[in-house]
Amino acid sequence: MRTAHTVETVRTAERELMARVPEGALMQRAAAGLAAASAELLGRVYGRRVVLLVGSGDNGGDALYAGARLARRGAGVTAVLLNPERAHPGGLAALRRAGGVVVPAAAGGAGTHIARADLVLDGIVGIGGKGGLRADAEALAAAVERSGAAVVAVDLPSGVDADSGEVRGTAVRADLTVTFGTHKPGLLIDPAREYAGSVRLVDIGLELPAEAELEALQHADVAALLPRPAAESDKYRRGVVGIAAGSVRYPGAAVLAVAGALRGGAGAVRYVGPAGDAVIARFPETLVSGQGPRKAGRVQAWVVGPGAGDDAATVAEVLGSDVPVLLDADGLRLAERDAVRGRTAPTLMTPHAGEAAALLGVRREEVEGARLESARRLAALYGATVLLKGSTTLVADGAGGTVRVNPTGTPWLATAGSGDVLSGLAGSLLAAGLTALDAGSVAAYLHGLAGRFASDGAPAGAHDVAARIPEAWRDVRD
Repeated sequence: MRTAHTVETVRTAERELMARVPEGALMQRAAAGLAAASAELLGRVYGRRVVLLVGSGDNGGDALYAGARLARRGAGVTAVLLNPERAHPGGLAALRRAGGVVVPAAAGGAGTHIARADLVLDGIVGIGGKGGLRADAEALAAAVERSGAAVVAVDLPSGVDADSGEVRGTAVRADLTVTFGTHKPGLLIDPAREYAGSVRLVDIGLELPAEAELEALQHADVAALLPRPAAESDKYRRGVVGIAAGSVRYPGAAVLAVAGALRGGAGAVRYVGPAGDAVIARFPETLVSGQGPRKAGRVQAWVVGPGAGDDAATVAEVLGSDVPVLLDADGLRLAERDAVRGRTAPTLMTPHAGEAAALLGVRREEVEGARLESARRLAALYGATVLLKGSTTLVADGAGGTVRVNPTGTPWLATAGSGDVLSGLAGSLLAAGLTALDAGSVAAYLHGLAGRFASDGAPAGAHDVAARIPEAWRDVRD
């Protein structure tokens, strides 16, 4: 599992470690890892041109010491100083001793150095940076964007918010980010994530709390959560999921939600709604009822809302049940907040950014620009677990605590019906006994993998994604 910690937590761990190790040891550890990653990216160090963009913080010091290491291996290294009087003195001395060149950004000519560079190390702003870049730093970031140089960010790209993943204005776009001690939340969440490129974690010896701000499951974590039938299992013991979805206008939503549910680990799927004929024609194993949720038979979880139109009565009926409920699409719009907050059984809400914005009463752009804050706010507002879909899917629990971010997926999943498949899959995992947080996290992970397998770099439909869920399941399990 990958974990990410806040700036405050990292700073505390750094202070505790610095009190026990020789002065400058942490910076040397960081610089060694940074120089090694940069050398690997360059392939050959000798004769290469390297430009360091150096701010006044510790990131600038890391860049200077790393630059000194590269200079000793034969690279031509130039440090561009934004604040020469505040640049790290030890790092400056080390670079000069190694034969590096130092130029103030204000003197002009930085753009020429950057244009000729093979590699740029971004050490402008550290993890404490807030509110975007200043004008002089913006000019350097723009020059980097125009250059053909490979870009390595020191700890995180300058101009992104380490804790929230927000990007306010211009930011450096890196090919590789070398981060120290732990991931920072902004490296895992869009929009900042897309500026980070590949991320490499360098261990510098920090002792961090077990509870993180953010965590990203990996194959082993998901495999441990997958439901597995025992020898004595039957279809009812494995869990039965109810799907209340679809309408005369949108029967496909019901079919796709059932498709996801059938591949999600539950023993049986009950469908209620007006699309029964379409569901049975595609999936004859589905148990179909036309008498509403209360008369559909026993279920261990409900999925309600995909393609449901204005059927508020069914949404209210499902919310009144005593089993876990997944709310999606029209169900999000039709659900009364008090009805959700008043439930004693778990509720998992699965909005995309537009739906989350409507529920929060803000513009969609605000949700997309502050995904972590938005997911947490919505979860607290409804007292539910929220799976915020998008370029980085987040799963936040209504009680607060660690938020999960999904590392799988592909832009090809942005296709009609994909969310219906995800809802059915997550609902089936709820019925199989997973918590709302685990069901949402595991479903997002499998759904993302299935999307990758289905698309393989080309367009794929939602039905293709559903069909590849078993392959994703086996890939994780094995």
